Amino acid sequence: MVDRGASALSLPDDWPAHPDPILALNRMGSFDWDLDTGLFHMDAQAHEVFDLRPDEYDGNPNSLAIRVPRAEGHRLDALVSQAIKDGSENYGTYFRLRCRDGSLRWTHTQGYIRRDETGRPRRIIGIVREATQEIGEIVGRREQAAQDEARRRQTNVVQATTAALAHARTVQDVIDVLKDTDGITHLGATSLVMGLVEAGRIRLIAEGPAGSFVPGTDITRIDEPYPMSEAVRTLSPRFIESPAEFADRYPVLWPHITDLNITSAAYLPLIAEARPIGAMGLLYSDRYGFTPEDRNVLVALGSSIAQSLQRAMLYEQEKDLATGLQQAMLPRTIPSVPGADVAVRYRSASFGRDIGGDWYDLIPLPGGRVGAVIGDVQGHDTHAAAVMGQLRIVLRAYAAEGHTPATVMARASVFLHELDTDRFATCLYAEADLTTGVVQVVRAGHIDPLLRRSDGGCRRARVDGGLPLGLSAEFGSLEYPVSTVELDPGDTLLLCTDGLVEQPGADLDDGVQTLTSLVATGPPDVWELADRLIDVAEERGGDDDVALLLLRRRGADAPQSGGRLRQHVAPGDPEALIEARHMIGAAVRAWGARERSDEIELVADELITNALMHTEGSAIVTLRVLTGDNRRLRVEVEDSSSALPRRREAGESGVSGRGLLLVDLLSERWGVEARGGGKCVWCEFVVPGRE
Repeated sequence: MVDRGASALSLPDDWPAHPDPILALNRMGSFDWDLDTGLFHMDAQAHEVFDLRPDEYDGNPNSLAIRVPRAEGHRLDALVSQAIKDGSENYGTYFRLRCRDGSLRWTHTQGYIRRDETGRPRRIIGIVREATQEIGEIVGRREQAAQDEARRRQTNVVQATTAALAHARTVQDVIDVLKDTDGITHLGATSLVMGLVEAGRIRLIAEGPAGSFVPGTDITRIDEPYPMSEAVRTLSPRFIESPAEFADRYPVLWPHITDLNITSAAYLPLIAEARPIGAMGLLYSDRYGFTPEDRNVLVALGSSIAQSLQRAMLYEQEKDLATGLQQAMLPRTIPSVPGADVAVRYRSASFGRDIGGDWYDLIPLPGGRVGAVIGDVQGHDTHAAAVMGQLRIVLRAYAAEGHTPATVMARASVFLHELDTDRFATCLYAEADLTTGVVQVVRAGHIDPLLRRSDGGCRRARVDGGLPLGLSAEFGSLEYPVSTVELDPGDTLLLCTDGLVEQPGADLDDGVQTLTSLVATGPPDVWELADRLIDVAEERGGDDDVALLLLRRRGADAPQSGGRLRQHVAPGDPEALIEARHMIGAAVRAWGARERSDEIELVADELITNALMHTEGSAIVTLRVLTGDNRRLRVEVEDSSSALPRRREAGESGVSGRGLLLVDLLSERWGVEARGGGKCVWCEFVVPGRE
C-alpha cells in the first residue's frame, strides 16, 4: 500500500545527534540510511516500532529480515529503487511487520532522499510508525464504500428492471426481462425460478439452468413442503442462507438440486391487490446470508415484478377474448370451389383489446360463379370486430340472393348506416364466373386488387370506386361503378387489406408497388404465395391487421382436383374416427398411392387425434388429389381452436409431443391456415401419377 501523499521531511542536518522531540511525542521512530556505507541507523523509538532490542540490530538493513516478511522486503526495496531512479525527493508506503510473538501489524514509513550537487543520492532520512489502527480505519472506510456501492448497484438494478418491466406485455416478456443479462444476474443470482398460482396450485413458468428441473414440480400444491409453496402460503419471503439450512428446511427438494452448488436462496411471494398471484426464487452459488439491506431490495423487486405479472396476465386474458371474438366473426371454413384454388390468411397485429375489423369471405354462387370479399371496418376494438361480423353476414346474404355486385355493395352500405354506429368500412367485392373468366369488381373506398398472370407478370387492376360503406348511404351516393377483369386460366386475383401494403413513412402507392413485385416473384402455388406474403408482413411488423384472399382460376395445365372426400369426426365418437381411418385408407389406395398409404394414414390419424384432444369441438378431415407437374395428395384437418399447433421435442420417456415431428418427417410440405374461428392444418404428399 503506497502513500501517495508522502512529503519531504524537515529534519536537522545533524540528525540523529539531536532527534526531533515532536517525532518522539507522536511515537514515530526515525532512521538515517547512509547509501555509501549501506548502514541503516535507527533511534530508540524506531527499534520499538520494529520490536527489536538494540543488541538485536547491528545497523545492517539485512538484519531487519527477521521482522520484515520476504515479500514485503522485496516490495520496499523495489519502491525505494524506483524513487531513486525517478529522481523523486521522497516516498511513502504501508508495510507489514512480524512481531516477536509472530503476529503481523501494519507499519508506515516515509523517507526523504538527499542528493549531492551532482544529483547522486547519498542519504535517506525518514520515519517509521505503527499504523495498525489507521489501516483498520482505512479498510473499514473501503468496506463501507464497497457496501454502499453494492447497495447502489442493487438499487439501480431494481430501478432498471422496473423500467424494463413497464414495457412487458406478456408473462413471457416478464420472464425474458428478468433473465436478461441486465436484470436479475446483476443481483448476483445464478438462476431464477417462477410459478403462478392457478386454482390452488402453483404452475412453474420459469425454471433455472438446463438440467435443474425437479420432476413433479411443474405443478405443485400450495401446502407441499417447497419454499415457493411456503412463500405463497404465508405471504412472506423465505431467505435460505446456507446449504445446511436448505437441506434442513426443505429435505424433499434439496437432494434434487445439490449438483447446482447452491449456497443461498431467496423465495419471494408475488402479491398483487392483497392476494398471491405467484412466487419467485433467486438461487445463488457464491454468497452466504442476506443483509437487511439485501432483503429490503429483494422484497421491493418482488413487489415490482408482481405488478408487472398481473398486468401481463390481464393483457393476455383480454387478448384471448378479443382474438376469440374476432375469429368467431370470420368464416368458419372456406368452401371448395370447382375450377379455382383459394387461399386465405389472416394476421393479427393487435394488442390487448385493440383488435381490427379486417375480414375476408368466399361465397359460392349458382352457375359456376363465386364471390370474393375483402374488407376493413374502421377502428381497432371489439366494436369494430362486432360490426365486421354483422357486415360480413349481410353482404353474404345479399350476394346469395342473386343481386348484382353494385346492388350488393349499396345495400351493405345502407345496412351499416342504419346499424346505429359511427363506424364506416372499406370493402371490395369481386364476382367471378370461373367458366368464362369474367370478373365483375366493385370497390368501396378499398385498395385495388392485384392480377397475376399465369406467366408470372403482375399488375394493379385499376377499379373505379365509390365511397366507403356507411358513408355512401349517409351522403346519398350509392352508385358503385362496376369494373371488369379478365381472369385467364392460371391467373390469380389477389385481394388484401391495407395492412399488407402500408409501411411507416412510405406512400400507399409505393407499398402497392412493393407488393406487386413480391407477388410477381412469388411461388406459383397460391398457398405458398399466401404464406410468403404473410411472412413478409410479420417481418415488417406494424400496428394493423392483415387479411388476404387469393383466387386462382384453374387451367388445363394448372393443378386440378383429381378427387375429393370429406368426413366429419365428432368428439367422443370412436365409430366416426374409425370410419375416417377407413375412408382415408380406401381413398389413398383408390387414387393409386398404395405405396405411401401407411405414411398418409399415420399422419392423417395424428392430425385428427390432435384436433380432437386439444379442442372442444369436432374435426373435419378432407382428402383431395392435386394433379399437375407433381401429382400430390393433400390432407386437411379443420378444428374450432384458434391456437396454433406447436412443434416441440418430446423427452426420452415422453409419449406425446411427436405429432408435428411425424408430419414434418413424412410429408413433403405442411402448414396451418386460419379459418375464421378455427384453423386448418394441412400436409401434402407427392404420389405417383396414374397410368
